Amino acid sequence: MKEFFDTSVLVASFWGGHVHHQASVARLGAASKKQSACGIHSLAEVYAVMTALPVKPLIPPEQALLFVEEVRNRLTLVSLTSEEYFATIQRTAARGFSSGRVYDALLLACAAKVGARTIYTWNLKHYHALAPETTAQIRTP
Repeated sequence: MKEFFDTSVLVASFWGGHVHHQASVARLGAASKKQSACGIHSLAEVYAVMTALPVKPLIPPEQALLFVEEVRNRLTLVSLTSEEYFATIQRTAARGFSSGRVYDALLLACAAKVGARTIYTWNLKHYHALAPETTAQIRTP
């Protein structure tokens, strides 16, 4: 797999008010199922974030679902087995990471599972801290 998308890039793609909207939407627009992927958990994250943004008017569930469908149609969805999921949490805990970093670790495990060469994220600091040994290039769109 050529590229993997972190949820931060997906959210920025759909929220026009995001500071990184233009770069994110351009990167997602160039993506295809054949060479682009994201973690299946990102579908729920996109939905949750988009329906909770502090914007007026609020983004209705029906619109957020359209964003989720766009991700599903454009990207290959990657899931972990229960063993892979638990092993990732174990590694995260053993390295002393806590809180929401586990979600980034799970997405990194998904990217590794499909052999992504590039991981796109707006959370570079978190990803670099979690994956100093990764062979994929972690960068912004």
